[in-house]
Amino acid sequence: MKFAGAGTLQRTARRAAGGTRFWEVDAARGVAFLLMVVYHTAFDLAAFGGWPIAVTLGGWRMFADFIASLFLFVSGVSLVLAHQRLGSDPVRYRRHLVRRFSRLAAAALLVTVVTWFVSPADVVLFGILHLILVSNLVSLPLLRLREWNLLIAGAAAVLGFFLGRLPGNPWLFWLGLVPEGYRSFDFRPLFPWLAFVLLGVSFGVWFYGRGVRRWRLPEAATLPGTGLLVWLGRHSLLLYLVHQPVLIVLLTAIGAIDLQRLIG
Repeated sequence: MKFAGAGTLQRTARRAAGGTRFWEVDAARGVAFLLMVVYHTAFDLAAFGGWPIAVTLGGWRMFADFIASLFLFVSGVSLVLAHQRLGSDPVRYRRHLVRRFSRLAAAALLVTVVTWFVSPADVVLFGILHLILVSNLVSLPLLRLREWNLLIAGAAAVLGFFLGRLPGNPWLFWLGLVPEGYRSFDFRPLFPWLAFVLLGVSFGVWFYGRGVRRWRLPEAATLPGTGLLVWLGRHSLLLYLVHQPVLIVLLTAIGAIDLQRLIG
């Protein structure tokens, strides 16, 4: 993977500002990616280095939930924008959806396979990528409901609250019926997390009505660092897949973690 230079980042920002994409959507995804790198660095230090970081509790847990929420929200906005941009051409729109969901499915499957080899007891069966894939598929037919998805988002949140208090089911855990003692490196059930995708759909319809921003924003190329964030956002799926191996290699190289903990 070749990283973009300063000139490339500036051109990316200009294209995002003047093209059919909205730069702030890609930039928001880029911010989510950077925050995820921070969290996963702390996670790796705790899990593979024995550092006393409670990454699953308190503020760190809230931080992880915020990152997941941001990714999901942006994915809902992106669904709306793709429909606005390509919906009038059914063939192109269908090809876009097939390409989008095929990449997500392949990436999610790769995460499952890799984590199974690393630690079968903590294998990722329904992590953030699986959730984005399924929640986006569920949200597609709901796009026609436009702002009414705000109410459905509320219903999804309430349903998740109640499912979390019912007995778990090993076949329906991905819905929110989580068996007691279930472990995974990454787990986000469809309910209540679908709510954040639908919030993104509702916001996308409201803020980008007819493909135009409701409020004027500064040009991307005029804001420092925007080009980098846009570039990260546009390549976030690939970067998601490679960032953990890179982090582990770097942390091992500087002696912050013990690779034996990972493979043992």
